[in-house]
Amino acid sequence: MSYEGEEDEQYDVGSFPKDFGYGPFDPDVDGGPGSIPGEQKPRILLMGLRRSGKSSIQKVVFHKMSPNETLFLESTNKIIKDDISNSSFVQFQIWDFPGQIDFFEPTFDSDMIFGGCGALVFVIDAQDDYMEALNKLHLTVTKAFKVNQNIKFEVFIHKVDGLSDDYKMETQRDIHQRANENLGDSGYDQIHLSFHLTSIYDHSIFEAFSKVVQKLIPQLPTLENLLNILISNSAIEKAFLFDVVSKIYIATDSSPVDMQSYELCCDMIDVVIDMSCIYGLHEDAEGTAFDNQSSSLIKLNNGTILYLREVNKFLALVCILREDNFDRQGVIDYNFLCFRDAIQQVFELRNKSQSFLSQPNHRINHVNSQIGLEPSPQTNVGSAQS
Repeated sequence: MSYEGEEDEQYDVGSFPKDFGYGPFDPDVDGGPGSIPGEQKPRILLMGLRRSGKSSIQKVVFHKMSPNETLFLESTNKIIKDDISNSSFVQFQIWDFPGQIDFFEPTFDSDMIFGGCGALVFVIDAQDDYMEALNKLHLTVTKAFKVNQNIKFEVFIHKVDGLSDDYKMETQRDIHQRANENLGDSGYDQIHLSFHLTSIYDHSIFEAFSKVVQKLIPQLPTLENLLNILISNSAIEKAFLFDVVSKIYIATDSSPVDMQSYELCCDMIDVVIDMSCIYGLHEDAEGTAFDNQSSSLIKLNNGTILYLREVNKFLALVCILREDNFDRQGVIDYNFLCFRDAIQQVFELRNKSQSFLSQPNHRINHVNSQIGLEPSPQTNVGSAQS
C-alpha cells in the first residue's frame, strides 16, 4: 500500500477536534478567517473492495462528473485525499482507500487513519458476490472501533440501479442480517451500522451522502428546529437546506423525506445554476453565478410550487408548497429573512464558543460544552404567519 503524496503533511491525531465543529457562517468569504485548517477537518473514509465504486461515488457527488464518465476511471492503487471545501459550512476531507488495503501491514497506521475519522463509508457492490465484502466490512469496522468509538459507520449497498425492487430489498435485508450477526458473534453488539441503497445513476447517492454529512454537523438539531418553525409559519410542506455545489442537503424539517421531492429540488438547483451561468454573469465574467440575488420559482402542473432562495453564496433554501398557499409571498419572504438571520446567529454563537474554548483557562472545564446545539431565544423564525 502506497502513501504517496503524504510526505509534506504531518498528522497529529490528538489535534483533531472531538466535536468536529464547522466553520463560521460567512456569506462573502470563501474559507474566511474561521475556516478549518485541512488537518483539523472532519474526515470521511471511503473503503471497500476493488471495483466496488468508491472513486465513482466521490467523483459524481463532489466533482460533478457524469456517471457515464466514471466507466473510464482507473482503479485506485493508493490513498487519494480530497479536501472538500465547497463552502464555509461544508468542510471535510474524503480519503479514498484502495480495495487491496491490508490492515495488518506494518505500514498501516490504524491510530492515525481512524483516530481523526468522523465517518467510515464502506461500499459493497450489490451486483457481485458480497461474502468477501462482508468479511472485509467486519474486519474494517472492528479495527476502526478499537481505535475510535465515535466513528459513524455507514454501509452503501451500491450499484442497485440494475436490480429489481424486490431484489434490492432482499439484498439489503441479507447484508444487514449477516453484518450484524458477524458483529454480534464477535462481541461487538454496541457497533451500529447504517445501510443505504445507492447508485450513481440516480439521486440515491446524494441522499445517502447527505445523511452521512448531517451526522458530522453539531448544529443539525438547531437547523432542523429552525426549518420546522419556518414551514409551520409559512404554509410550506417541505424545506431543504442545500449545499449548492454538491446537492447534499445539510438539513431538512422533521417530516419524512420523499425521494421524488428530493429529486425535484436537486433538478431545480441544476436548472438555476445552468441558467445563472448563461444569463447571470456580468460581461467581465467576474463574480459567481449564484449570489445574494439568486432566487427561483417553478410551478408544476400538479399545483405544486418549488421556491428557491439564496442563504449564502454556497447554501440555498428550497421549499415545496401548494400553489394555493403561495398567494402571500410577502409573508414567506419575510419569514425567510428571519430564518437567514437566525442561521447567522447560530453560527456566530458557535464561533464565539469555539473562540472561548480555545483559551487555555477554559478549554478543560468546557470541553463537553454543547453551545450552539439548542436554538437561542433570539433565533425565532416566522414572526409573520400566513
